[in-house]
Amino acid sequence: MLKRTSLDFVNKTLEKNQNWKILDVGCGYRASNHATVVADIKDFSDLYKKKIFVKITDKKLPFKDKEFDFVIASHVIEHVEDFEFFIKELERISSKGYIELPSRLGDNLVFENKTDHIWWCLYDDIEKKIVVAKRNQIIDPFINVSTAKILEQSFRESFVIELMWENRIDYKIDDSIRQNNFKKITFFQLVKKYMSKKIRSFYK
Repeated sequence: MLKRTSLDFVNKTLEKNQNWKILDVGCGYRASNHATVVADIKDFSDLYKKKIFVKITDKKLPFKDKEFDFVIASHVIEHVEDFEFFIKELERISSKGYIELPSRLGDNLVFENKTDHIWWCLYDDIEKKIVVAKRNQIIDPFINVSTAKILEQSFRESFVIELMWENRIDYKIDDSIRQNNFKKITFFQLVKKYMSKKIRSFYK
């Protein structure tokens, strides 16, 4: 089962279940406060001295089957080369969890995503599946990660996809969502349209 949720709801759920063993995988510098174990490909052991830190050195996550009550994978899947294998690993080590992904718009707006992200993601509300394709750059990026975080405070649903899963994570790889027939939008075009509108409104 895979369904939309909110990070707020997830945090409230984890607060009510403080006896759970919770993993935050691939979190970088922003691990969940509720995580009892943190895992990443980089060594953040000095940052998470009050938590158990595990360094990931292989595709297979270094944990036993169903070792965790809950696993958090926030802004990780879009970076993972073998998307399908990683999904299976999440299902192997836990029976439920939270997944956060960038929307296609959010993905396109941020400079860093152009080189860091491999996958484009959306959620199919009818089939209850994550749909992924190799990412496509439609809009010239013009904000950085920190600016995106500020915008997320007001426009979160436009920037991220928030999902909770239990027992299984349904997905499909569908390259048609790249919409290669879309016309590329340059930053210059956006600025030109903005300035044109401002000038017209000035002379009204």
